[in-house]
Amino acid sequence: MHTGRLVFAQLMDVLPLADFRRSVARYQGEYKVRGFSCLDQFLCLGFAQLTYRESLRDIETYLRAMQPIIGYGVLTDAAGRPLAMDVYPGDTGDPTTVPDQVEKLRDRFGLARVVLVGDRGMLTETQLETLQQFPGVGWISALRGSAIRALVEGGSLQLSLFDTTHLAELTAPEYPGERLIACFNPLLAEERRRKRQDLLAATAHAFQAIVREVARRRKTPLTAAEIGVKVGRVRNRFKVGKHFDLTIADGVFQWTRREDAIRREAALDGLYVIRTSEPAAQLSAADTVRTYKNLAQVERVFRCLKGIDLRVRPIYHRTAPRVRAHFFLCLLAYYVEWHLRDALRPLLFEDEQLPQDRLTRDPVAPAPPAPAVKRKTAQRTTTDGLPIQSFDTLLAALGTRCRTTCRMTADPAAPRIQQLTEPTPLHSRVRELLQL
Repeated sequence: MHTGRLVFAQLMDVLPLADFRRSVARYQGEYKVRGFSCLDQFLCLGFAQLTYRESLRDIETYLRAMQPIIGYGVLTDAAGRPLAMDVYPGDTGDPTTVPDQVEKLRDRFGLARVVLVGDRGMLTETQLETLQQFPGVGWISALRGSAIRALVEGGSLQLSLFDTTHLAELTAPEYPGERLIACFNPLLAEERRRKRQDLLAATAHAFQAIVREVARRRKTPLTAAEIGVKVGRVRNRFKVGKHFDLTIADGVFQWTRREDAIRREAALDGLYVIRTSEPAAQLSAADTVRTYKNLAQVERVFRCLKGIDLRVRPIYHRTAPRVRAHFFLCLLAYYVEWHLRDALRPLLFEDEQLPQDRLTRDPVAPAPPAPAVKRKTAQRTTTDGLPIQSFDTLLAALGTRCRTTCRMTADPAAPRIQQLTEPTPLHSRVRELLQL
């Protein structure tokens, strides 16, 4: 054995790679393979065998243990402009991150009054109890479905309120010192009702197929465990198993729908409740709902970081300072992208009046497309006659301008000439919008 190399690496030297690659090519083993090649799979399984990994789950657990597990959070303003980012170890929970961010806003940014906007998974009851200990800190969040059902059953929220309006403000003794804004969206209610009925019908159809299969197996009846596996696949696929009563035994499978539970859930379709600690004098009910819906701007940040444009993974660093530097560079890149998108709206498939319309439009009803957006979609040209672009195609078009270095081949000693590509009308318009 040679020193300085792992034993496994030295054992793999014995592997005839040429024969291995010929076998892979012969049987088209790399067909539709993107990153995890056949050789990678072989090395992974070989290492698992030598280290006594007995199952695929054990192998996956070991591989995941070798990867850095981290969590990160982003702070933005109301317009979605990123302000700060923090990186935490993967085992750090929200009870630690939220107070930490509050301290950052107060100390580093010097803010005397802070209103945090978070979804119901972030600002839970425990989090809100913690935030009450910080003076000058408010919140805007939403209630879970079980809490909304409790309000309806307790009489604090009357569904008849939405016969004439789609937004109502109320208070409840369960939430002292808070304002509750109940909203009803009939289009959302119809969509959820349709989706539920489709999922229930698909689940019932799959259950009935299992019933027929169980009835056919008379000589070798299916065991309860085998039936449970089949039923579990259906439940995990359609996610509405809570609305069915199931009877499973050896050679027996029966199911019935829970009609009462389905009706109770359907009664809350399209209904959601926003909660806030801010008084009405500082934030109206409509503005509260608009502010909560601005969380979509934060989701856009994560969507961009995780997979659309920037892709923070894979991370090739292991030390904490370098990992934080990696995420900070990604945040700076998104900051540049945010300003580019904002300045280049006239050339993109985006609503130029959207930031202003968000301040005045109906906070509950679905927002109709603006006339300018309809015109862009139909004509696909700007008022100047330039083609409307997506952000990716616009960057590709801007990348066609380059600097070329020329020299005379007959005279190597001749001076070199720098020549710029002539700007197109699109290039000139972009420079004008960016004020370059």
